[in-house]
Amino acid sequence: MTQNISIQAPMAATVVQLAVNMGDAVRAGQLLLVLEAMKMEHEIRAEADAQVLHVAVQAGEMVSEDGLLLTLGAAVAGAAAAAAQTVQAQATTELRADLQEVITRHAYTLDAQRSEAVAKRHALGLRSARENIADLCDEGSFTEYGALAFAAQRSRRALDDLIKNTPADGMVTGIGSVNSARFGEEKSRCVVMSYDATVLAGTQGMRNHQKTDRMLGIALEQRLPVLLFAEGGGGRPGDTDSSTVAGLHLHTFASYARLSGQVPVVGIVAGRCFAGNAALLGCSDVIIATRNSNIGMGGPAMIEGGGLGVFTPEQVGPSSVQHGNGVIDVLVDDEAQAVAAAKQYLGYFQGRLSDWSAGDPNRLREALPENRVRTYDIRQVMQGVADTGSLLELRAGFGVGILTALARIEGRPVGLMANNPAHLGGAIDADAADKAARFMQLCNAHGLPLVSLIDTPGFMVGPEIEQKAQVRHVSRMFVTAAHLRVPFLAVVLRKGYGLGAMAMAGGGFHSPSLTAAWPSGEFGGMGLEGAVRLGYRKELAAAPEGPERDALYDKLVAAQYERGKAINMAAMLEIDAVIDPAQTRHWLARGLASSRVGEKRSAPVDTW
Repeated sequence: MTQNISIQAPMAATVVQLAVNMGDAVRAGQLLLVLEAMKMEHEIRAEADAQVLHVAVQAGEMVSEDGLLLTLGAAVAGAAAAAAQTVQAQATTELRADLQEVITRHAYTLDAQRSEAVAKRHALGLRSARENIADLCDEGSFTEYGALAFAAQRSRRALDDLIKNTPADGMVTGIGSVNSARFGEEKSRCVVMSYDATVLAGTQGMRNHQKTDRMLGIALEQRLPVLLFAEGGGGRPGDTDSSTVAGLHLHTFASYARLSGQVPVVGIVAGRCFAGNAALLGCSDVIIATRNSNIGMGGPAMIEGGGLGVFTPEQVGPSSVQHGNGVIDVLVDDEAQAVAAAKQYLGYFQGRLSDWSAGDPNRLREALPENRVRTYDIRQVMQGVADTGSLLELRAGFGVGILTALARIEGRPVGLMANNPAHLGGAIDADAADKAARFMQLCNAHGLPLVSLIDTPGFMVGPEIEQKAQVRHVSRMFVTAAHLRVPFLAVVLRKGYGLGAMAMAGGGFHSPSLTAAWPSGEFGGMGLEGAVRLGYRKELAAAPEGPERDALYDKLVAAQYERGKAINMAAMLEIDAVIDPAQTRHWLARGLASSRVGEKRSAPVDTW
């Protein structure tokens, strides 16, 4: 600095603070004084290293616009550097009080500050809410919302107690990335919410309902998938900081349900999940649960309160029950597997993969026994059709007459369903029909093409089966398929009989974009044996009972089989092609490539 500089007031104001004295050495950026105008304070700082030559005002003095405040001269050698060093030292060792308060409050939410609670979780073989989120989300991608909330119990507990013992009001919420390395940042963003079982047993408090509503609103607006860790005990009666009576006007359940069919919604459970937590879980597209989970619309306290008996939590909705009855879609051993399954499931809705592999396609030629009435493992066929390691079966414990799975074919995600000849010979009962109809809804909602592997003698029949409302249940398959917007491809592996085969083909063999059969395919309006017994009853009755009648029966069945062979069906244009089983993947891949997903229509995915 070669000449003196006059510091003038930029506006009419009052001097509220003088930060320097005459003769002081100052550094660039150092505070000189503070002015106040219209209730706002304005800092005046040095633009360069200098020495204060003259102070023209005093604290409390009014100054006019352009009034002289200070005069600065050339910096004294070494003095400005010393001042700068002093200020820098202060800056690096001291935090503002408000910043320190925020840092301290956030620390109470972290597992490191809650070692005793986390240790109890680990002793049960379980992880903390934050450990699960850290495993689910890509490193460093999770942005937490509402971390500073605490339970609405100020009227009965001290603030310090609430801050330390009810962090985040028992629910961790935010937005993070899942699978971004494979599908990119844009497609990987998800809303993640986790009830914290270490805080008031993971119950639903007033403020964590507010947090949930906030996140669900963002998910709907931005079309973000939602992943919910739902462990917890339902509604919390202990929140007192509210003027409500019952709290039944809140929006959480409606907001969560509104996401159905709009974005993928994944529910994950380890441990106990009852009441309100279970209600949210039940609205999810898919439920992934561990073997030690218990899921119920009411926990032991509610059951006892209703006069229905006294039970332990382990007796209410164990995984063995909820997997067999269709509540649980994917059953796993622990939370690590649950998170891995959630990542895999979400990946099907995030896009196509360029890197994939497949097994030897020639093995499909050997998948079916030559004996047409011999059963086989349909899962091996599904694995042979899908990319290696891409098959994720859903609801494996329920409706076992039809298997449903998400998979990939040459990297492209698809929904794969198949009749199971090991159960009722592949006949479709009410549970299998419900399972298939909901699976079609799921794939349709999120734009996944459907591939159907058909081997069925038709719908299950008989007086006993009709007691289970078979007529209504199986018809769901026709109604659902008639409203699909996604490509539908069908492959008849062996039996393609009657209404059941038509339902598996989306309504009829000309409903799919392409319908093919393996050479082993056989077709008819009903099972061949039954068709012969009914259609040739008189002829059979006229033949002498014994070897002669048996020979006639076998001859008639053989004729029916010859007529209904796949190659004859294709010749009459009732199906599109008969293919080498080894070409199944190639055929499906080409069919998918030429098909398009229709415009999205708003429709929920049936909870059942």
